[in-house]
Amino acid sequence: MYFIDVILPIPLKQTFTYSVNKDEAAFLKQGFRVAVPFGKSKVYTAIVYQIHDQAPQGYETKSIDHILDEEAVITQKQIKHWQWLASYYMCTLGEVVKAALPSAFLLESETKITLNLANKSVEELQQIESSLTDEQFLIFEALQTQPVLHINDLRSILNRSNVVKVMQQLLDKEIIAVEEELTEKYSPKLRRYVKLKEDYKSEASLKALLETLDRAPKQKAVLMTLFMLTGQNPKPVDTVSLQKKSETTASVIKALIKKEILEEYFIQKDRVEYDGTATEATKTLSDAQEIALNELQVSFKEHDIVLLHGVTSSGKTEVYVKLIEQTIKEGRQVLYMLPEIALTTQLISRLQHYFGEKVSVYHSKYTLNERVEVWNNVKESKPKAQIILGARSSVFLPFSNLGLIIVDEEHEPSFKQYSPAPRYHGRDSAIVLASMHKAKTILGSATPSLETFFNVKAKKYGIVTLSKRFNNVLMPEIELVDIKDKYRKKKMTGHFSDRLIEEMKTVLERGEQVILFQNRRGFSPVIECTTCGTSPQCPNCDVSLTFHQYKNELRCHYCGYHITMPKSCVACGSETLDDKGFGTEQIETEVNALFSGYTVARMDQDTTRGKHAYAKLIDRLENQEIDILIGTQMVAKGLDFRNVRLVGVLNADNLLNFPDFRAHERSFQLLQQVSGRAGRTEKRGKVLIQSYNPLHKILQQVSQHDYTSMYKEQTEERYQFKYPPYYRMIKITCRDKNFDKLDKAAAWYGAALRMQLKDNVLGPEPPPVSRIRNNYITNILVKIPKEQSLVKTKEMINLVQQSFNGIKAFASVRITIDVDNY
Repeated sequence: MYFIDVILPIPLKQTFTYSVNKDEAAFLKQGFRVAVPFGKSKVYTAIVYQIHDQAPQGYETKSIDHILDEEAVITQKQIKHWQWLASYYMCTLGEVVKAALPSAFLLESETKITLNLANKSVEELQQIESSLTDEQFLIFEALQTQPVLHINDLRSILNRSNVVKVMQQLLDKEIIAVEEELTEKYSPKLRRYVKLKEDYKSEASLKALLETLDRAPKQKAVLMTLFMLTGQNPKPVDTVSLQKKSETTASVIKALIKKEILEEYFIQKDRVEYDGTATEATKTLSDAQEIALNELQVSFKEHDIVLLHGVTSSGKTEVYVKLIEQTIKEGRQVLYMLPEIALTTQLISRLQHYFGEKVSVYHSKYTLNERVEVWNNVKESKPKAQIILGARSSVFLPFSNLGLIIVDEEHEPSFKQYSPAPRYHGRDSAIVLASMHKAKTILGSATPSLETFFNVKAKKYGIVTLSKRFNNVLMPEIELVDIKDKYRKKKMTGHFSDRLIEEMKTVLERGEQVILFQNRRGFSPVIECTTCGTSPQCPNCDVSLTFHQYKNELRCHYCGYHITMPKSCVACGSETLDDKGFGTEQIETEVNALFSGYTVARMDQDTTRGKHAYAKLIDRLENQEIDILIGTQMVAKGLDFRNVRLVGVLNADNLLNFPDFRAHERSFQLLQQVSGRAGRTEKRGKVLIQSYNPLHKILQQVSQHDYTSMYKEQTEERYQFKYPPYYRMIKITCRDKNFDKLDKAAAWYGAALRMQLKDNVLGPEPPPVSRIRNNYITNILVKIPKEQSLVKTKEMINLVQQSFNGIKAFASVRITIDVDNY
């Protein structure tokens, strides 16, 4: 008898053993996928972990249903990396597998199946029908009468339990689709163009047309502008520039299209597909970049990990490009990680300029098919998967010959996954992945995280500095505005000081752009009755409701609960409702009133809900269709805008006063990054930061671009109060709907940990928002000094967790463990 141990994509600690016959045992290797029965009716796709002949003790093994692969989908290095992730982040291997594999690889009984015949002709359909086996035809026929089926439905149709094989065959033939594909359609970026209809190309018909348009002067103006633009340049004319040049509205162009005078057409501007034009030679580096590149190569001889500490707009990307070029020449793969994929629009086109179709992109916004394709291309090390551009999930890909990992903007909190498990950090996981492949890692940032810089000081990492901006443009001038003083002198208009209004006017008159930063969305975070002091609260969470003006509703940002904005106070009935605090929406209203002739846009979670909404906003800013952009921290991420001359921060205090030990570090990073958006080309930019306390140390350090003294002060504080990088941290969160039960459970858990770890256990303590979606929340924080074994501490926490699981009274309390939760 032969047996295999498999990993199931479910949150259970152990592997499971199934029996296989001699031929199957000879064929299977680690990393193959097999369909296995689990429980009474479920079928899962499992990953083969090992093959052996030891029968398990105490239970009868089931046999596998089917082998799904001709060759292993997962490499041994991947499994090794995943095991490290599972043990370090204290989760199960099954959870890592579920997060790592594109769900097309994980067919299971919850999977919904639909027909995929959208673009097929009648002949093709007949061909497909004739090529199907009896069983395949039964499923095909059932899907024509019922659009969605589950695997259990297929079992009853075919009257047998093993249906995964038939499903896989239909998937390979592209006849069926797995449900998730329906939710994630990747649509290419289309730009809308217009041209004159063929009927009006002759002189006579054109003359007649213009005469008929004498009564529609706006439409006539659009046509005249179109002739002027096509006369100057034979390139296609897009509707946006036509609308702007003719100083008209979209409805006028629409009317001309409706009258069939103009014809609209779309040109696909794909985000990833490469059009195949000859690639450009990479740019020659400036002297400073050349020195940095040489220093990087020298540093790589001593260190596998090097920090590239370059100020904003110093041209770090061009240095990366040179290193990518060298790595590819050696025939090795490159992983380029970014904190948020929405920002890669600019980078994709830049990399494709240089490397053509060698660039692949991998992230969750792509359809399943595309992700599976990239996965397979990376595994086979195909020419089109030499450079992978991706978000944190790209560390899971099956690299066969990885030579370089670039983690850009390594300080970004977005690299950390908070939910669901594995709660991993993209940067740290990438460093471990690189060491497994004997590859080099570059961490790039203008404001490195404290722990990275700490490792540089401890000589664990190398460091290379780029202290000047590209073209020697000066760093932006940062001016701090004391709004307490301005309010006293009555020099504030709404939330704008006279200085900010003055600077904005100057910049806008010169035809340049402005970015305004306010790190809170909505209109105002609190609505309060001035008579009785009551403010509307969310019934499911412990937070007040935020007012959103564009929908005239109060909304909870935690659970999505919303109600129409009440006319009067719910407690005392008086109509004296006032808003406290302000968000991006309120700023937008004020800007529209103050600068009525300019185009204003807002970039926050409310305006970038659609997949391409982000890219559209960035494009509009690049094409200078937007004069003033108001945004939350989205505007701070490494974007490159040529024409932004002024950045205004409306209130820096709410960043600084956040209840988190990293608040000051994060504020410094965010304000430095925001100010880095100003003056990136020839002219020096300007940044105005409004604050009630402009003498705050962090604000002074930001205004002087002084990272070193910020690092010194923050590390001293961290040392005194026992926080990272001097101590490791594990956060244990308890949740339950019953407050008393949660209280007892958390107290028991804290006491059990304290027996061993003494004073290094803090809590249980509720977080600032202590109830979300009707679940009460309590946190316990375990601090681990450098000399204490991390492995032993985790083993101890696991033992406490096992004892806790055995207590019946606490059965409903949910525990999540987050290692390095910061």
